[in-house]
Amino acid sequence: MRPQSAALSSPLSPSDSLAVAAPSLPQPPRPRSERLLALSSSEFDLLVIGGGVTGSGIARDASLRGLRVALVEREDFASGTSSRSSRLIHGGVRYLEHGHLGLVFESSIERYRLLRLAPHLVRPLPFVWPVYEGARIPRWKLAAGLKLYDALALFRNVKGSRSLNASQVSQTVPGLRTDGLRGGSRYYDAATDDARLTFINALAASESGAIVLNHVSVRSLVIQDGRARGAHVVDSLTGQPLTVRARVIVNATGPWSDEIRKLDAANGGGPTVRGSKGVHIAVPRERLPTDCALTLLSPVDGRVMFIIPAGTHTIIGTTETATRAHPSEVRASVSDVDYLLTSANGFFPNAHLVRDDVVSAWAGIRPLVASGYSGSGDAGSASREHAIHTSPTGVLAISGGKLTTYRVMARDMVDAVEHALGLPHRKAPTHSLPLPGGDIPSFDAELASARSSVGREDTALHLVRAYGGRWRQVWALTREQPLLAEPLAPGLPYIRAEAVHGVSHELVHTLSDLLVRRLKVAFETRDLGRAAARLAASDMAPLLGWSPQDVERQLADYSRDVERLFGIDPADA
Repeated sequence: MRPQSAALSSPLSPSDSLAVAAPSLPQPPRPRSERLLALSSSEFDLLVIGGGVTGSGIARDASLRGLRVALVEREDFASGTSSRSSRLIHGGVRYLEHGHLGLVFESSIERYRLLRLAPHLVRPLPFVWPVYEGARIPRWKLAAGLKLYDALALFRNVKGSRSLNASQVSQTVPGLRTDGLRGGSRYYDAATDDARLTFINALAASESGAIVLNHVSVRSLVIQDGRARGAHVVDSLTGQPLTVRARVIVNATGPWSDEIRKLDAANGGGPTVRGSKGVHIAVPRERLPTDCALTLLSPVDGRVMFIIPAGTHTIIGTTETATRAHPSEVRASVSDVDYLLTSANGFFPNAHLVRDDVVSAWAGIRPLVASGYSGSGDAGSASREHAIHTSPTGVLAISGGKLTTYRVMARDMVDAVEHALGLPHRKAPTHSLPLPGGDIPSFDAELASARSSVGREDTALHLVRAYGGRWRQVWALTREQPLLAEPLAPGLPYIRAEAVHGVSHELVHTLSDLLVRRLKVAFETRDLGRAAARLAASDMAPLLGWSPQDVERQLADYSRDVERLFGIDPADA
């Protein structure tokens, strides 16, 4: 995959300048034992339940405002919906069709900010939208819609949209079906690593003073005089029970929100969240090669879908269907996979994609606001706006929204927390303060430096994209132990040093933390990272105190975990 080009950068206006300093290499997080002690021995202004992108963003925003913050996550950061997305930071061009102009405007502004706050993790991505004879959205309407898309972004996207004739579309996307092709348009959005974007918000919260813990499960709430004043939790790694005291509790658990509501005895009413299932599949890049992303109308049912280049793979997604599956158990089904393959083959007739081409398939549940559904109950037309609810005991819950607008959701929630605490309003600099690793003056200069040190193009590019200016911390480990420069999985850019760095600096406690969420090994290998897991375990074991028997248990746990996440069900749930 080609490195990010400086030509895809757009200059900052004076009012949007960022607080960029020389890349910093901070100290690792406090030991877990110290954080657990602080969790049980302190009183916090705010306890955030849920370590997805919204909860992590809330913890960061609140800690930057000077609040005493604790964040607990039952599994790992981004272990739910936040690691199972289309990996896009986008304005939401498909929302124009449903008239959600306010959301498109907000999303477009956030895309502009995130390209600058995290230039290593959020990068410009060109899209081509081909138009065929008889399409639901004709060429003139698409061109007009994309001009509106440009306008709602205040014309501050990487580049403006541009209409293409049929020949230009074919030249840009070789292999695309030409029968009936009438032209199309090119526009820009952005790609990201969803799980790492989530994690660096949790890391930023920790570096701003928050007590941040994964693998801590909430079992019940502490109710005093009719108000929620904390939670009884359990450290899942040791079984240790703890009580956390907090003046305000925030429920940021996404599709699990109503489960937390059930712990609040005073809470009544119907569900506040109504999820929809989104499925993606990854195929080898050589089976569906494209240098740009594609926005398509599925020939099966006409809904908007994407084909997205992602390193050595191409992602095809997404579905949007109702599901009865529990958020922890939701998976792709055979019919989901067949729908996506059929849709892709409809546009790339010579690809002849079949189920055996699928390297991995994953599903997530979008936690949409239940009241945001239209009368038809169609998930595709449901609003992605977010909403904040307050229970009779004072628990604040947030639902809805999308990955792109997480920072706005976090800001609005912390505003509500300040109001609940009776505090004067303060503004956190999340609109201008780079996320960890993002304090680099130039992505291209950082990549050039990594190339000269690392020597391998794919690994250098991966390290800078994953860690930004902090890639040096990872690579320095290979100078102390040259074996750590070896790949974790053949043909992929990930190296063994990342297992060591994950434990020491990135709150990694399990193989899934590392191979599913800090890295994308499980998504990009046919064995779902099982071989890499044994190699990673050999590097993690001395740091985590695993005995040989512990290693075998960890490997068995990992195998069950990836089967739960990536297994394909024979029928829809």
